[in-house]
Amino acid sequence: MKPRTFYLALSLFLNLIFSHSMAQQTMTNVYGRNVQSLNGKWDAIIDLYDQGRKNKIFLNKKPETKIDFYEYSFDNGLRLNVPSDWNSQMPELKYYEGTIWYARHFDAAKEVDNRSFLYFGAVSYRCRIYLNGKEIGRHEGGFTPFQIEVTDAIKEKDNFLAVEVNNTRQVDAIPAMAFDWWNYGGITRDVFLVSTPKVFIEDYFIQLDKTKADKINASVELSEKVSQSVTIEIPELQLKQTVRTDANGEAKTSFASKKIKRWSPGSPTLYKVKVSSKSDRVEEQIGFRNVWVKGEDIYLNDEPVFLKSISFHEEIPQRKSRAFSEADAVMLLSEAKALGCNMIRLAHYPQNEYTVRLAEKMGFLLWEEIPIWQGIDFKNESTKEKAGKMMREMIMRDKNRVALTFWGVANETQPSAPRNAFIKSLIDITKSIDTTRLITAAFDLVRFNKDKQVFVMDDPFIKALDVVAINKYLGWYHPWPVTPDKATWDVAKGQPLIISEFGGEALYGKTGDADVASSWSEDYQATLYRKNLEMFKHIPNLRGTSPWVLFDFRSPFRFHPTNQEDWNRKGLVSDQGYRKKAWYLMKEYYDSK
Repeated sequence: MKPRTFYLALSLFLNLIFSHSMAQQTMTNVYGRNVQSLNGKWDAIIDLYDQGRKNKIFLNKKPETKIDFYEYSFDNGLRLNVPSDWNSQMPELKYYEGTIWYARHFDAAKEVDNRSFLYFGAVSYRCRIYLNGKEIGRHEGGFTPFQIEVTDAIKEKDNFLAVEVNNTRQVDAIPAMAFDWWNYGGITRDVFLVSTPKVFIEDYFIQLDKTKADKINASVELSEKVSQSVTIEIPELQLKQTVRTDANGEAKTSFASKKIKRWSPGSPTLYKVKVSSKSDRVEEQIGFRNVWVKGEDIYLNDEPVFLKSISFHEEIPQRKSRAFSEADAVMLLSEAKALGCNMIRLAHYPQNEYTVRLAEKMGFLLWEEIPIWQGIDFKNESTKEKAGKMMREMIMRDKNRVALTFWGVANETQPSAPRNAFIKSLIDITKSIDTTRLITAAFDLVRFNKDKQVFVMDDPFIKALDVVAINKYLGWYHPWPVTPDKATWDVAKGQPLIISEFGGEALYGKTGDADVASSWSEDYQATLYRKNLEMFKHIPNLRGTSPWVLFDFRSPFRFHPTNQEDWNRKGLVSDQGYRKKAWYLMKEYYDSK
């Protein structure tokens, strides 16, 4: 074996060992567990040159004699809100990319035979966790949850928890070096101390069969490889079944009922579901629906559906910060509901659980994806492993959410052998966990064939997807090759097609020539939308649209000093919450569907 090959293999082997020693499967439905919130004000230290770990500031030492001193202190200094990003909490941190240490003290009520876990909804982007002076875990990925068991590490009084957070962009990260949204850093979602019995219900997957309207399939997994009785109950449907887990602590079963009222955007019915074992009990609201593809149609509950979608970032533009609470979810989703949408594309990463669960209650179908957005190092095996881990974490968190309709595996990637193998691995991982949802990816490869006078696209993954999605900014990044009424498409014939992004930028309140892109005017944006809506009439397999984007959002990509100022202005709604002219055009279009 060549030296380079040997060291690469050794590195991958050691990374694999380390990742397995640090990673734990996240329990299903943490919000239905016995939790102690660790949200609130945390002490913080900005570590611009990454000296904190070297100086072991996670030990939080204090002077004990006259000659002792330490060149750090978490006391009486910077304090940051958790959950939140750090960029919005101090003007000096607006553009900060680097390391910040978070720390807090907490007490913990320890019960005999119970287990304790630290749960983080998300930390952006990579972090190391220290408890009472010892490193106990680490995680990479800014949009998925993780947990660490701390049963033997916590004390009843005065635990010291430190989190080393770094949001520096890197080539091998996901997303990578450049992406068209703000690189928020920090502990951006809820932090809990979770208490469970010694043997607890770690995972369950309960949903309607892919095609059968009267059959519910269920699987349950205990935290230990033991055989126990497990009961699944849906009181409103008068369904109750007790099964016994096998030697691996797993059990599968099915229910039959003619009384199931299926979930849909117009009737978002949810049922209380109870899962109990010898020592544990978990409850939550779960809905049931069928979704599949036949030919060029997407079927929801036996009826073809047109997807009236919109995208938004996990951001409150008026506050210039990450969205993280249920109140934030209400604001974002209410504007989508007002637009007449029946679907949300959660771009371009898994968003917080408040948004996902509220969307389900409000009747939105959901498309969720990990940030495989341009610039990914597809040749890097480590990056591929990270992507697979993120995909698993996303699906495991949200697989019981009936609103979840699409798992997205990529956005705007270019075909190549490494890219093709990379995406295939994500599709395989997705299908290994969940075969009931639809798999999609967004492409920006459509081109106009001048000889045939038609839009076409070639990509080896078209047939690997249930639904093909296209990002195409005609009238903005691409000039119109023909007039919209002659813009015919021959893309993914025989499959459903979604226009997953289209639009252009406009500064709210700015008027100008309706046919001049550089006017940055609402008038030009409205003209652009009218032309795209006309073109949609000539896409025979079009089964949904999702304009980009609901709200103006922050992006360092955007340099124009008067019209952008670090904002992507493609929103139908301005950063101050005002609706632009194009909003009303989409509203009329969706109301007509």
